[in-house]
Amino acid sequence: MNVDRNFKFDSDGCPSARKAAAMCDAATLEKLEAGFSKLQASDSKSLLKKYLTREVFDALKNKKTSFGSTLLDCIQSGIENLDSGVGIYAPDAEAYTVFADLFDPIIEDYHNGFKKTDKHPPKNWGDVETLGNLDPAGEFIVSTRVRCGRSMEGYPFNPCLTEAQYKEMEEKVSSTLSGLEGELKGTFYPLTGMSKATQQQLIDDHFLFKEGDRFLQAANACRFWPTGRGIYHNENKTFLVWCNEEDHLRIISMQMGGDLKQVYKRLVTAVNDIEKRIPFSHNDRLGFLTFCPTNLGTTVRASVHIKLPKLAADKAKLEEVASKYHLQVAELAVYKRLVTAVNDIEKRIPFSHNDRLGFLSFCPTNLGTTVRASVHIKLPKLAADKAKLEEVASKYHLQVRGTRGEHTEAEGGVYDISNQRRMGLTEYDAVKEMYDGIAELIKIEKSL
Repeated sequence: MNVDRNFKFDSDGCPSARKAAAMCDAATLEKLEAGFSKLQASDSKSLLKKYLTREVFDALKNKKTSFGSTLLDCIQSGIENLDSGVGIYAPDAEAYTVFADLFDPIIEDYHNGFKKTDKHPPKNWGDVETLGNLDPAGEFIVSTRVRCGRSMEGYPFNPCLTEAQYKEMEEKVSSTLSGLEGELKGTFYPLTGMSKATQQQLIDDHFLFKEGDRFLQAANACRFWPTGRGIYHNENKTFLVWCNEEDHLRIISMQMGGDLKQVYKRLVTAVNDIEKRIPFSHNDRLGFLTFCPTNLGTTVRASVHIKLPKLAADKAKLEEVASKYHLQVAELAVYKRLVTAVNDIEKRIPFSHNDRLGFLSFCPTNLGTTVRASVHIKLPKLAADKAKLEEVASKYHLQVRGTRGEHTEAEGGVYDISNQRRMGLTEYDAVKEMYDGIAELIKIEKSL
């Protein structure tokens, strides 16, 4: 084992016996000052620039976590990529505490007013039977997907992991997932040694992840690639687990159509099973901890790929509905399967969890439930009115993305729409919010 087991973990999921008091070296301080000046002189609209004032900068620039992470490790990506929306990552779980003066206001801003005195609710998958099929006729929703992120307790996030730890974690995840049964039973494929043809096919099918984009690269999240990375999927490819992509684990339930109940139930089953075997990093206040702060809390993202041609023609209306239901327009029927899968997996792998932050993850945006529910949906009419689309999305707290996710364009009028909120509400509430928002989008599309 490469993880020191001679220390205990505090409620924030960090080693209490290794609290570092060392000051940053001169070279790091010089880079920090240069980076701060660059950021302040730019026209960046990132949350990093908004909240990294000179006062906050001076208070944090000399601090380190017990893993040796500095303020530079947290903000490097935002400094190099001035077009970042958030601009900050947590190199390890302790960063949320050590650099709280910066993380807390960013978390509050992104997570709809989640103040530093607020506490993320306990994990609650809710009654999966109350969810249904959003599009039984198959007119609008192309596919549905629900995922959550988890960080394994006892390990830092990607920037601080050693090559030996990557290999150790891959072996632990692979052996744990090999115990899944029934619908979740499948095979683990390490990226190392995978043929390029197989890898590309999985990517084209939206099953496998590629090496991190420029934002993750700048955050030092792709070290020793592809060592320690891999994918697990069941025979039908409706249940997947990504190992050491952005977070230690991304647990995914997905299928064609709009049956959110089936997708969600599969995920819950898997997570509940896995966390019995792998302890997850969780914080009492923030929920499950993640690398990016936008995923804190439940970490759940439920999404659909949906076709709304009429509503899409009115982007303002689309954004209005999305905002109302806290949706991000960027999969949905898959929630039931996800619930089933997660419940099964957490029986075998103990997950890293913090009483305050929930399940811990590499990126602080994924903390808490870590759940993201989304659909691929065709809204040709609504898509023609971008203002309307954005209006609806904002109303329901939805995130609207391109067909292939973040930083991509919509292809053939198909959008990836998911819940935007993951913190300060339960897993079930996060998915239900997305469910209500998608239902409203379809209603509007039909009326156009």
